[in-house]
Order: sequence, then C-alpha cells, then structure tokens
Amino acid sequence: MDNGAGQRIALDQLLARLVVRRLRHLPITPNLLTLLSLIVGLGAAWRIAQGGNSIHWGAAMFIFAAWLDHWDGEFARQTGQTSEFGHYFDYAAALVNYCALFIGIGYGVRDSWIGASAAPMGIVAGLAVLMIFLIRFWVELRDGRSAIRQAVFGGFEIEDTLYIVGPITWLGWLPSFLVVATVGAPIFLTWIAYDAFIRKAGAKYRSNA
Repeated sequence: MDNGAGQRIALDQLLARLVVRRLRHLPITPNLLTLLSLIVGLGAAWRIAQGGNSIHWGAAMFIFAAWLDHWDGEFARQTGQTSEFGHYFDYAAALVNYCALFIGIGYGVRDSWIGASAAPMGIVAGLAVLMIFLIRFWVELRDGRSAIRQAVFGGFEIEDTLYIVGPITWLGWLPSFLVVATVGAPIFLTWIAYDAFIRKAGAKYRSNA
C-alpha cells in the first residue's frame, strides 16, 4: 500500500484515512483530535496503573489512543489545516502517551511477581522512550522530517509494535512485557543515539570534507 506518491503507508494510517473521510466535514480541528488522543492515552495509563481488571480496559484505551494518533494528521491533510504547531503538538502528545503507558504499567503490575521493582522499571522504560523521542525530534530539526520517517514492513511501522500491549495484557503477560521493555528500551535508545550522533553525523562530516 502506498500514499500515491510512491511511499508505503501503514495499515492503521490507511484505516484512519478511511475514517477521516467520513469526519472531515465536521466542525472540528486537527488539534482537537490530537487533544482527544492525549486524553484517551493518559486515561489508558491511569486505568492500567490501577492494576487488577482495570488494566484490560486501559490496554484497549491505549490501542484506541495509538490509532487516534493518526487521525489528526489525516484530518489536517484532507481539510488543508496542516500547521507547524499541529505537527509538534501531535509529536508531544504521542511522547506523553507512550511515556505514561510504561509508567502506568510499572504501577499496574506492582502486585505481580516483579514486586516493588515494577514501578522503578516502568519509570526507566518511560524515560528511555522520552529520550528516544527527544533525539528523534533533534534529528528532525537537524536533517528534516524525512530523516525520521519510519519504514513500513507488512503494513506496520516500528512504533506500531506497541499495539501488542493489548493482547499481551489480556493474556496476562504484562509483567514479562515490562521486563523486556526495561531492558529493550534503553538498548534501542543506545542505538538511536549512536545512529543520530555518531553514524549519521560522521557520514555527514565525510560528505562535506
């Protein structure tokens, strides 16, 4: 699937495009949709943080919030309401939602076999995600938006892997997911930092030499 310009688009973005075609005549703005995704995302993190059966509803809310994250951009493009503020507001909302998710998971599984370590682990994973977003933001400012465009494989982008939070939660594997995220997020952060500050910066220096 591509967007008509030779660029492949993710399945969730395609679905968002189809929904927005039905909504584009409503008296709303892209920023309002961004705010909605932020509210739903924070609500999801709060529900997950409560633990117990609440985490199942929280996981469903997070999946919806992650999908909503595509609505505002599609709405802006289809209605001609794109703006720099809207782009960065959308970026900030996604950052907050993803960080809040991991912190919420940490508190939500504190009564599991992880015990008291769960909350600090969630904070570690959340902070790693925060740093990943900030580095990508810096790369965008340095090299342009195309530099951080994510490749699409099989209809999914890298960030779409977080949709797996739903099935993992409903199957009772959320504590194990937190352990993997606590190890994996800092490793991915290390790669992102290396790619941004060493590999690409070095390549740019050599090309200008």
